[in-house]
Amino acid sequence: MDLSKNQIPEHVKSIHLIAICGTGMGALAGMLKDKGYKVTGSDQKVYPPMSEFLYAKGIDINEGFHEKNVDYGPDLVVVGNAVSKDNPDVIGMRQKGLYFCSMPQAVNRLIMQGKQSLVVAGTHGKTTTASILAWILYTAGLDPTFMIGGILNNFKSNYRLGNGEHMVIEGDEYDTAFFDKGPKFLHYDPSIAILTSVEFDHADIFKDLGQVKQAFNAFISGISDQHTLIAFDQDKHIAELIRGKSCRMISYGRNTSAVWQLGSVTISQPWTFFDVLKRDTLFGTFKTRLLGEHNLLNALSAVVAADRLSISKEALAAAFETFEGVKRRQEVRGEKSGITVMDDFAHHPTAVRETIRAVKPFCPGGRLIVVFEPRTNSSMRNVFQNIYPLSFDGADVICIRQPSLLEKIPPQERFSSQQLVADLKGQSKNAHYFTDTDAIIDFLVTEAKSGDLIIVMSNGGFDNIHEKLLSAL
Repeated sequence: MDLSKNQIPEHVKSIHLIAICGTGMGALAGMLKDKGYKVTGSDQKVYPPMSEFLYAKGIDINEGFHEKNVDYGPDLVVVGNAVSKDNPDVIGMRQKGLYFCSMPQAVNRLIMQGKQSLVVAGTHGKTTTASILAWILYTAGLDPTFMIGGILNNFKSNYRLGNGEHMVIEGDEYDTAFFDKGPKFLHYDPSIAILTSVEFDHADIFKDLGQVKQAFNAFISGISDQHTLIAFDQDKHIAELIRGKSCRMISYGRNTSAVWQLGSVTISQPWTFFDVLKRDTLFGTFKTRLLGEHNLLNALSAVVAADRLSISKEALAAAFETFEGVKRRQEVRGEKSGITVMDDFAHHPTAVRETIRAVKPFCPGGRLIVVFEPRTNSSMRNVFQNIYPLSFDGADVICIRQPSLLEKIPPQERFSSQQLVADLKGQSKNAHYFTDTDAIIDFLVTEAKSGDLIIVMSNGGFDNIHEKLLSAL
C-alpha cells in the first residue's frame, strides 16, 4: 500500500471515518463535528446508542462498507484500528488517492494540538483514572478537553471540547491501524503521564508479557526529560521499566517508599473516606463514592497529577465528593425485591478479583453473586485458564457463561468456562456453568434473595442481561 498519503493535509474541511460506531471513533466524530468539520462515516453494524448519538449530531452514516462511501472525495479519511486493508472503504480511498490517518493521528493533530496532554496508561484503571482527573480539572475551573473510553456520568459523555490548555486522554497500548502496528499511546507527547499497572493482556496482538513490556517501555522512553511520569510503586514490571529513564518520576501507592501514599481508609456507606500522605505527612482527607482500594489508588494518582497542576485541596475535595463515576464501572442498574443489580466492565483476572474485593463490603446483609462472561480476545483464550480460578474468592455464588464468540478463537487456544467452574467447585465454591444468558436469568430468579447484590461482569452488552434480570425479578 502506498503510505505517502498517510498524513493530514494542511487544510481539512471534510472527514470520513471508517468504523465510526466504535466508542473512540464515535467520540472523535462528535468532536470533529463540534469543531466545524463536515463529518461522514461508515460501519458494518450501525445501532443505538452510538447511531442515535451520531445522527443527533447531524453526521451521515453509511451502513455497511462500500467503495462508493468515499465517492464524494473527503479531504481526509480516518481509519479505525479494526479495519483491514481489504475493507471496501479502504479500497475506494486508495483508488481515489485520498489522504488518510489513524484515530490517534487525528486526535493528536486535529484535537490535541496546542494543548498539554495528560495521558493515563496501564493495563487496568485507565478509564476510571482519566475520568477522575478530567472531573478534577473541570471542578477546578480549568475547562479541560477529554476523550475517554467510558461514559462519564457527570457529563453524560465520553468526550468534551474545552477551552482550557489541558486534554485528558487514555493511553491505549492496543495497536493503531493496519498500516501502523505500534501502540496508540506512542502518538501522544504527555506533559504528565500516569502509569497504573503493567500485565499481560490483548492476547490477540501480544504473544507474551515481554511484548507488552516492550510497548510500555517505548511509551516511557518517549516521555521527555521535561515532563513527568506518575508511576504506581507496587508493580514489579513498572519498577523494571522506569529504571534509567530520563523523565521526571513521582511514585504513588501503599508502600512507605512512595512519595505519595494512600493512608487510612474508612467506609461509611455510601461514602469511602481516605487519607492521602505526601512524604509521610498528611496532605488531606477526602470522601468519595468510589469502591475499593484499586479505585482509591486510581484517585491517588489523579491527586498527584492535580498537585502538579497546582490545583487546590479544596477543589480536589469538591471533585471527589461530586464525582458520579463511569458507566459500566460498578454501576448500579437497579434494585428489585431488595436485590441490587450492578454492571461492571471487569474481564481481566486482576480486574475481576479487585472488583469483587471492592464490592464485597457493600453487601453485608446478603450475598455477593457474580455473573461473568469471558468475552475479550484475551479472556476467550486459555492464557488465563489457570489464573481465573483465583479471582473469585469473595463471591458467594458464581455464574460463568460460555463465551458467545468462541468460534472466533482457534480450537486449541479456546478458554473453557466448564473447566473454570470445575476448578471453582474444586475449591468448594458455589459455581455454575451456563450456555446462554436466559438460563442464567432463570437461575437467578429462583436463587437470589433480598439483600443480595448481583454484579454482572462483561466488556460487552451480555444480551441486555441487566434489564432482563430486573424485569424478571
